[in-house]
Amino acid sequence: MIALEEKILKEGVVLPGDILKVDCFLNHSIDVPFLIEMGKEIATLFENESVNKILTIETSGIPIAFAAAMFMHVPVVFAKKNKSGNISDNLYSARVESFTRKTVYDAVVSKEYLGKSDTVLLIDDFLAKGHALNGLIDIVDQAGARLVGCAIAIEKGFQGGGDKLREKGIRVESLAIIDSMTDDSLTFRK
Repeated sequence: MIALEEKILKEGVVLPGDILKVDCFLNHSIDVPFLIEMGKEIATLFENESVNKILTIETSGIPIAFAAAMFMHVPVVFAKKNKSGNISDNLYSARVESFTRKTVYDAVVSKEYLGKSDTVLLIDDFLAKGHALNGLIDIVDQAGARLVGCAIAIEKGFQGGGDKLREKGIRVESLAIIDSMTDDSLTFRK
């Protein structure tokens, strides 16, 4: 998505540790009209897949999942990062390592919201090493649901997570893929 690449170049900031800061429009302060356009693009990419549920992970994946769901006319389920008091013990759980936060947590989804009859699209804001998506894939597998693929806003291609998923035969569609990133330049995959 050329518009996303341009927005990253204009508003993104590269931080030490291969961190791309785009919180001014994607995951802290949200540019709603732009996010809606991203959601429309994702819906178009997966329009022939009979998706009946979108699965993401809290919190940054929720806005883009919501935007795509609006066009796909399906519900969004999000994995919580640790079990809270309002979720029963009847749940799916997967260990996930956060690249940005450098922590490990249990992503959990109540079994009442995901099951064998579901055809699932995974959506997230970033794809680096693929830990979050692998956790969500594990949850989809536990549920016996059918995974149609993964939609990502920004993939850091140089960190290999997307390529490893593709090698497993999983469809990964990223709206922007960064092949290299330094303090003063970004190179996008064409």
